Amino acid sequence: MSSVLDQRPPRTAAGPPPAPPRRRTRVLALPEFRWALAALVLFLFALPLDLLGAPAWLWAPLYAAVYVTGGWESGREGLKALKDKTLDVDLLMVVAALGAAAIGQVLDGALLIVIFATSGALEAVASARTADSVRGLLDLAPTTATRLLPCGGEDSVPTDALTVGDVILVRPGERVGADGQVLDGAGDVDQATITGEPLPVAKQAGDEVFAGTVNGTGALRVRVERDPADSVIARIVKMVEEASETKAPTQLFIEKVEQRYSIGMVIATLAVFAIPLAFGDELQPALLRAMTFMIVASPCAVVLSTMPPLLSAIANAGRHGVLAKSAVVMERLGQVDAVALDKTGTLTEGTPRVTDIRPEPGSGLGENSLLALAAAAEHPSEHPLARAVVQAARERGLALAEAAGFTSTPGAGVTATIDGRTVQVGSPTRLTAAGEPKTGSTVQALEDQGRTVVVVLLEGRPAGVLGIADRLRPDAKATVAALTELTGRPPVLLTGDNERAARHLSTEVGITDVRAGLLPQDKVAAVQGWEAEGRRVLVVGDGVNDAPALAAAHTGIAMGKAGSDLALETADAVVVRDELATIPAIVDLSRRARRLVVQNLAIAGVFITALVAWDLIGTLPLPLGVAGHEGSTVIVGFNGLRMLRERAWTNALGKDTA
Repeated sequence: MSSVLDQRPPRTAAGPPPAPPRRRTRVLALPEFRWALAALVLFLFALPLDLLGAPAWLWAPLYAAVYVTGGWESGREGLKALKDKTLDVDLLMVVAALGAAAIGQVLDGALLIVIFATSGALEAVASARTADSVRGLLDLAPTTATRLLPCGGEDSVPTDALTVGDVILVRPGERVGADGQVLDGAGDVDQATITGEPLPVAKQAGDEVFAGTVNGTGALRVRVERDPADSVIARIVKMVEEASETKAPTQLFIEKVEQRYSIGMVIATLAVFAIPLAFGDELQPALLRAMTFMIVASPCAVVLSTMPPLLSAIANAGRHGVLAKSAVVMERLGQVDAVALDKTGTLTEGTPRVTDIRPEPGSGLGENSLLALAAAAEHPSEHPLARAVVQAARERGLALAEAAGFTSTPGAGVTATIDGRTVQVGSPTRLTAAGEPKTGSTVQALEDQGRTVVVVLLEGRPAGVLGIADRLRPDAKATVAALTELTGRPPVLLTGDNERAARHLSTEVGITDVRAGLLPQDKVAAVQGWEAEGRRVLVVGDGVNDAPALAAAHTGIAMGKAGSDLALETADAVVVRDELATIPAIVDLSRRARRLVVQNLAIAGVFITALVAWDLIGTLPLPLGVAGHEGSTVIVGFNGLRMLRERAWTNALGKDTA
């Protein structure tokens, strides 16, 4: 990790370079959304007319339009699946809605169509947003680069026209145009998008740089080492797309059962109708018995056994700052048995802060005076470490003297005149004071603790050192312990940061398995390795470099406050307020919801068995059959709503709710 403090180029009057435009698909451009919206609007027009007793000719055509607009696409997909000898849930929902209309329950059928169409629209929006974010990632890489010509001139060319061996010039504030090696120059490069490192990294001749990273200081001459189509950024895009496509299709458990159950129900209904006719029964009694059987055996209560608990759990989690994107996600969260955590921005806050102030004995300076000198010298700089030093001084209420003669040397540090005295602040490996025994031992001790260290010289003599670190989130240790208890194994730390910083942090939070210095493909390989062993891995991260692992994992959770667009869209759930303690809470909440689903299935099974037996052995009146069927549906529905209670979430946190 770099310890260098340099000045970024001054901003022009126009301000910093504009961010690349976001590639967003318009919601109304999605046909699923348009049809669902039309169905919803028509339903809202028809509903009050129906409930207020208006003539049927007013509301019936509106309901019919709801069936058409909301159900035609699902019906078409269902018929396609039927051609492939599969009874698709889309077709079942349409048939159920038409069946409800056939026995006079037009409102219920229309409501079912609207709910189903809305669910499909939300799924389409989520898919489009993910695709947008993947495509938008390409905007991180610049479209043009400055290529140096053999004759000594330079030429601006599209980055996709660069070839291996070309030499490009990267000025301060510019994005690197291609993956390559620094030939000449020195600067601090912000490569958080690739490695997740919280601070810019000092680059000099021989170092590797990545396309899309930002050169903060100094000019770099870079030899292109990879074709632009094979850059790390391009490979991240490819990995996210491949992981999303190859990830096994997920269904709710009940949907898997429902297909077989529905096929059996259809066959049984035809048999209940046809067999009595074959033995001479009248058409009307046989049809009535078959309709009653279809109603009492229909999987409505079975379906509702699953959705209310999971949707209630989603709503409960949402109130506490965790957004699960679907019922499938909520179900899958309870299945995880291994957890992989990112470091920067996940276990830590992602912002460097001054943690140690060590004045040199004999310098005559205290902590405040040392910090004030360093902050005054750093005040003109926009480097993240400089901002951390200045912020620390402001938090202590220290007055900063005016800096004169400010200069910045890439790879070394800054120099300024403060109250007539020369103050230098910068890298301990570049400033001569670092070689002195006392300062050197302090530097070594702080670096062993995972700190980024800067030294302060006053008139060329050591005045002290400052330790700077990315602060651990206050609930990180408790979260690791809770996840260990839930899954039966400690989480693993996957980070692009350096080994020393990762090891120090893992010791603080209780993690023993540490994988440091990882690129995005390394994180994906680790996750895929665990998945191949049969583990169901939960990955928690926040950056672009975490997105491929989030996509490849059984379930992915993104930290919301500073999370990249790609991570937020790729993840299955988002922690909106960056509260780590909510992660074990939502895993436990999911497990409780799954237990409630099993309980509901038992209730629904008892009702269906009793009503079907009554209809087949005796004569079950149709109204009583409808009442029993709807009664079981209401019971499991209300039982599922128990997950809305505050007690469900606070128990998940392990708090006493008495």
